[in-house]
Amino acid sequence: MPQTTTKPAYRQLYVTLLIMGLIAFAMWPFRAQILGGFAGLAPHAPDWSLWARQSLVLQLHIVAASAALVIGAVLMLRPKGRGLHKALGWSWVAAMGTTAVSSLFMTGLNGDAYSLIHLLSGWTVVALPMAIYAIRRSNLAIHRRMMTGLFYGGLLVAAAFAFIPGRFMFEFLLG
Repeated sequence: MPQTTTKPAYRQLYVTLLIMGLIAFAMWPFRAQILGGFAGLAPHAPDWSLWARQSLVLQLHIVAASAALVIGAVLMLRPKGRGLHKALGWSWVAAMGTTAVSSLFMTGLNGDAYSLIHLLSGWTVVALPMAIYAIRRSNLAIHRRMMTGLFYGGLLVAAAFAFIPGRFMFEFLLG
């Protein structure tokens, strides 16, 4: 019998909106600097010449993170425990693992040293196998809590920081 969640999908949407609101609240003191970076922006296509100048590690990181974001969103909104969830779940684990490991080869936010964002990468490398182990041991509550935490904390929060003015994703898509 497939395992299903009793948690309705709309609650996950509310949690996502709550987290986004908390991020906005935390960034409120810096709103002038952040919004100043958006001044004068007009909609435009991504700057593929900027993409071509980036390292293969960064390109792999962005592709893997984008895949993890899309797959993770689908996983959060669909019923849990069925065949599609399991197949997409393994794809998400591979994308998250690739994202975390590739980030360990990137510096620049903090000079040539690791930054605090790398703590998320380290935690992801540890937590993914733990969450898989939990579901293999039929501990659904721990599996759900860890995977949800990795999606919201390890992916959405990190993605929010990727779009700070001056960073590559901001310049590539908005600059």
